[in-house]
Amino acid sequence: MVSRRGLSYVVPKRMQTSEKAQAKRLLQRDQDRYETDRELHLDKNEWHETTLIYRRKENSEHDDYRQYSVFMTNGASGHLTEYGYRWEIESGYRSIKRFMAATTSKNFGLRFFYFAFACLLYSIWRAVDLLVQVELTGEYEHSPIVTADNTLTLLKKETGIG
Repeated sequence: MVSRRGLSYVVPKRMQTSEKAQAKRLLQRDQDRYETDRELHLDKNEWHETTLIYRRKENSEHDDYRQYSVFMTNGASGHLTEYGYRWEIESGYRSIKRFMAATTSKNFGLRFFYFAFACLLYSIWRAVDLLVQVELTGEYEHSPIVTADNTLTLLKKETGIG
């Protein structure tokens, strides 16, 4: 349906036996990236043309085929770069969730307030970290000096919130 509507997609693909074997071959050749076309069987006589993209993870802790991620797409491999932005967003949400108050309420207004307040606390934390880093080192790195844990502990100590 996605292709019929003229849309493109990029999704991670779980490595099955054939993908693991291909990743092992790429590792032996010390190849960082590989693309291959594949037809995906949908129904009786219906097939979908797709492309598998193998990409070596930067700074991987693995020394085997798990250094590679496999993505499936019906469009240009340029979408893979766009997919990478998703991880930055996901990481941001994970960080923001650390600042959220725990609730079991089904009240949308309350849940939205908790999320908005967590975003505010997260932004304040990042701003304080930026100012501290620039003051101490003269530059800003993405890795925080002032950690979220320190910020949350201080917040709880000073306000009782947390």
